[in-house]
Order: sequence, then structure tokens, then C-alpha cells
Amino acid sequence: MKHTLSVLVEDESGALSRIAGLFARRGFNIDSLAVGPAEAKGISRLTMVVQGDDLTLQQMSKQLHKLINVLEVLDLTALPAVERELMLLKVSASSDKRGKILDLVQVFRAKVVDVSDEALTLEVVGDPGKLVALENLLKPYGILEIARTGKVALKRASGVNTEMLKAKKI
Repeated sequence: MKHTLSVLVEDESGALSRIAGLFARRGFNIDSLAVGPAEAKGISRLTMVVQGDDLTLQQMSKQLHKLINVLEVLDLTALPAVERELMLLKVSASSDKRGKILDLVQVFRAKVVDVSDEALTLEVVGDPGKLVALENLLKPYGILEIARTGKVALKRASGVNTEMLKAKKI
């Protein structure tokens, strides 16, 4: 099962290296990693997507808590959370295909950020499923390049679980 971890760390050299090393020593792969400044000066938030069962992730969380510079570890997997990714995607777009591609861009609320005679570069933000869906729809046109940020996530202050609402089809 994939887990999304939100880790607050003090901004000090080697903090990211110690965290990545902890996972590597235990034979775990980090599927996605996004790091940036948090709400307080001198603090960074790491959002990681890792695979493992619940027991393994509990052990990893305990090990993370023991590391110097780690302030908080939160497994967002079962909590109401807002999750987003950014993807830049360059797609082949000759003049005869461009209209169809632009129609897809509108449906997915993506933005065209660069245009040339033979290609469009798109920016799309959303949950990971949205990005994969757009990528799959654009494959037949010819994807030239992709860059993705990895998932960033925050626990919902409202406590509303939108995945649960989708399941109930309210």
C-alpha cells in the first residue's frame, strides 16, 4: 500500500540525506519526494510517498522521530488531506492536432505555458489521478517530455474527507 508522509524538519544541512539514508538502509524506495519551506522560518516540510504495510510504516515513523532535526511525522494516508502535484508536459502539436489538444487542456483546467510550431508545453496541477488521466489521453499525440514535482499534501483543517464524499456520490 502507498503511504503519504508529511515530515517537518529543521533546515540544517544533511537532514534530507539522513532521512533518505534511513529509508535506503531499510530497503525502502521513496516513490515521490517534495521538499520546501514550511510555515515557520527555519523549518521545511517533506512530503514522501512510500510503499509498505501499516506495521512497517509505523516502524519507519518511529525511526524518523528519532532522527536529529525531525520535528513531526504525520501519515496522511488515512486522514482527510489535500493532495496536489504539478506536471509540465510537452506534447507534439501540429496545426491539425492542436485544436483537439486544446480541448483536452480546457477539460483538465491545464494551462498552455509555451507554444511552438510543432509542440505545446502544458502545466497541469491536481491530484495524481488527474495527471495520469491527462497523460494517457495525450499519449496518442506524442508526448515529448514530462517533468513532475511529486506529491505535496496537507491535512485538511475542515476534517472533510472528499474521497469519502466521492464514494457516497453526494
